[in-house]
Amino acid sequence: MNFTKLHALGNDFLVIEDGNFLKEESLPETSRKLCDRHTGIGADGLILIRITDREKSRVNFRIFNADGSEPEVSGNGLRCAAAYLFHSQKVPAKIIQFETNAGERTCELIDRNSNRFEIKIEMGVPRFSSGDIPFDDGSEHEVITDYPLSINRKVYEITCVSVGNPHCTIFVERFFPARIEWHQVGQELENHPFFPRRTNVEFIRVLNRHEIEVLFWERGVGETLSSGSGSCAAAVASILKGLTDRKVKVWTSMGALVVEWEKDKVFQTGPAELVFEGQSFIEA
Repeated sequence: MNFTKLHALGNDFLVIEDGNFLKEESLPETSRKLCDRHTGIGADGLILIRITDREKSRVNFRIFNADGSEPEVSGNGLRCAAAYLFHSQKVPAKIIQFETNAGERTCELIDRNSNRFEIKIEMGVPRFSSGDIPFDDGSEHEVITDYPLSINRKVYEITCVSVGNPHCTIFVERFFPARIEWHQVGQELENHPFFPRRTNVEFIRVLNRHEIEVLFWERGVGETLSSGSGSCAAAVASILKGLTDRKVKVWTSMGALVVEWEKDKVFQTGPAELVFEGQSFIEA
């Protein structure tokens, strides 16, 4: 099984093209095996792509988390998939139309330096209602902002956003002194019964009107060094609360990407880098 390893600010993925040889029912287990950092190749997720129309640069995109679950979309995953296609010259244009479980997403090549690519992605229209996220506390909410959610006898004010997948954001003045603390909160929020499909979690520190710093707890993965959709959700939540302008630099553990909320749609621009190509002998 041939694969390519890429990362977007430390959020790493395995890309497999034309994985028709993989059985549908075995995909969750295959993802768990390949993404295992001790007995597999190691990654936060497995990406399967298939070119559906080369001339129009249309590509089918699926992603599986390290725990075998299939999320709707991934911003960093899309950038990595696009970088793979640009690097291998599998599509003729500088713009790719991805077909995802969250709808179509457009990726545009901005710049290239050897195996590192700068890519802009249209991440769609953010949604805020309890039905769109989804969030179910027994009531309907048009917007979920500063909602008091109790975790282990402590109340956290959460703001929820969907950018094709669910996100729960928490604003903090300073980050937790110990990693285990925010890991525990992230895990509790991810699996809270109010989130029927679980949720991604972002801890946000606003630096100024143009910059925020974010820690990411990703659904089905745990801590990740960055998250494309998480960065979009964090920026949108910051804009929604009036804490930043509509163009935000999002600082992650491995660097920054830029999120813009233009009219109704959200765009993110950031790097994706090829690491290596190889062949796996893990039985799929």
